[in-house]
Amino acid sequence: MTGPLAGVRVVELGGIGPAPHAAMVLADLGADVVRLERASGGLRVGDDERLDHMLRSRIASVVVDLADPAGAEAALELIDRADVLVEGYRPGVAERFGLGPDTCLARNPRLVYGRITGWGREGDLAARAGHDLDYLALTGGLHAIGRPGERPVPPLNLVADFGGGSMLLVAGVLAALVERATSGRGQVVDAAMVDGASLLLQLMWSMRGVGQWRDRPGSNLLDGGAPFYDTYACADGRHVAVAALEPRFYAELVGVLDHAGALDADALPDRDDPRGWPHLRAAFEAAFAARTRDEWTTVFAGTDACVAPVLSFEEAARDTHLRARGTLVEVDGVTQAAPAPRFSRTAPDAPRAPRRAAAAGEDATAALAAVRARWGGEAVSSGGTPAAPR
Repeated sequence: MTGPLAGVRVVELGGIGPAPHAAMVLADLGADVVRLERASGGLRVGDDERLDHMLRSRIASVVVDLADPAGAEAALELIDRADVLVEGYRPGVAERFGLGPDTCLARNPRLVYGRITGWGREGDLAARAGHDLDYLALTGGLHAIGRPGERPVPPLNLVADFGGGSMLLVAGVLAALVERATSGRGQVVDAAMVDGASLLLQLMWSMRGVGQWRDRPGSNLLDGGAPFYDTYACADGRHVAVAALEPRFYAELVGVLDHAGALDADALPDRDDPRGWPHLRAAFEAAFAARTRDEWTTVFAGTDACVAPVLSFEEAARDTHLRARGTLVEVDGVTQAAPAPRFSRTAPDAPRAPRRAAAAGEDATAALAAVRARWGGEAVSSGGTPAAPR
């Protein structure tokens, strides 16, 4: 393993959504991650197990029956040697397995115990099931995403699951590892998706606080209300994204469209007066409808008008800019994201196919022994003596 987290050992208690995504990010950064799968195979969004694997390149997967005391003890023996534990169960589930933070930290006081839930561990909804869309709905964020008079639009599961969930958990785990270097002690990192999604919405809360954001979808600067921050249909039915927020970028946008003969710049209303936005939007709609998406991409090439083609996944995989950066890579014939961010000295390994220490139905004993041998060292004693710094 290479990367800035090389030498950091992580145990992930298998699940779906933000917890395995967080483990993937840690693995991408060089951590040695072992995922403990449920004996039942765990939860999956689909039947194809490759869906699970695409979140787990670089991660060794071992099937362990955590409901069996022997399986739970095997898990604890790994956790004794770990720097980080990641779990995404409902409140109380890890404790029922005997793997709660009190137990784990008593055995390994240097452990950073990262846990993530949707609703949080307190409050009226703490014990209820939910998914990304539910958590985003409660924060006000989902209400703000959509067109006036239309239903809110699910923004994939990027906001609560992966933005407010996984990435905030990763930030917390990394912060706790930094603090541990001074104190020598681990701690619990408690990430709730309703908290993280709310944090991502802080700009909107701030704008609302000073009267610059209205609780009406499609009427604000960043929600498609402003004609210069929206998407437009082209002659071929495909779309371009326009994000000319700053005046100088807006001036370049209008100048390019004027030069192309698509509109009359002198006839446009003041962009900063919302009363003129309907007329401005109509002018942009007519302009972009006059040519195909790719024709407009060529017209705007090399400009700072903040106009980009809206690409499908298939098109994104062929895009020259993304290919030049290596933003997307192919592993075993499957296109996926390359590790991010990038580091000047401690560049992580390139992604590779997942390695499974043991598959469902196989004997996991040898696989667990192999992981313990690879991690080496003595387990932290139950008496609570911290392990030597790594």
